[in-house]
Amino acid sequence: MATTDAKTPRERYRAQVRTEIKERAWEQIAAAGASALSLNAIAKQMGMSGPALYRYFASRDELITELIREAYRSLAESLRTASATGADLAGLAHALRSWALEDPQRYLLIYGTPVPGYHAPDDITGISSEIMATLLDACTALAPDDPATPFSTHLEDHRAWAEGHPAPPAALHRALTFWTRLHGVLSLELAGHFTNMGFDPALFFAAELDDLLAHRA
Repeated sequence: MATTDAKTPRERYRAQVRTEIKERAWEQIAAAGASALSLNAIAKQMGMSGPALYRYFASRDELITELIREAYRSLAESLRTASATGADLAGLAHALRSWALEDPQRYLLIYGTPVPGYHAPDDITGISSEIMATLLDACTALAPDDPATPFSTHLEDHRAWAEGHPAPPAALHRALTFWTRLHGVLSLELAGHFTNMGFDPALFFAAELDDLLAHRA
């Protein structure tokens, strides 16, 4: 029996317009950065009045929040998928880089320069914690902090950290070192700072990853 779309024509139209608004927003961000995002400019591009567009997104910050939320969810899903298919810490690193290169503006919106005057809501922090929890899984799997402590105990502890509680110190240190160093390399690459420097950014990323894994203890 054929399934029926539960949404009304009005709801489908609204979803289509919101999608187009977000597409226009990404174009603006690519051209001039998130700080220059203008709902009135998007309305003009779409042949709408400003007040009409504000029925879909009440403010610039609401639109930015939607873009950031979708970006974080996309990255979280990419890392979860990599982890579910058996990726270790190195595999997660390459999944992170692939995701970033696929859409640099999406990466820079969440890990680049903060948008002046913008403050993300609490649920954004929750999604970013999911990303760190996946990373902590991989870091704890490398080497437990105390060989006498069952792995399941560490798993429970660092999962709790994702909800605001302490993680095993060594696993947390590994995760934060991994996260900051690789994001440093990626941010410089995507911002164009390696251009004309005479080396392959992919090889540099791989070398940094090898160094991190060699000194993981």
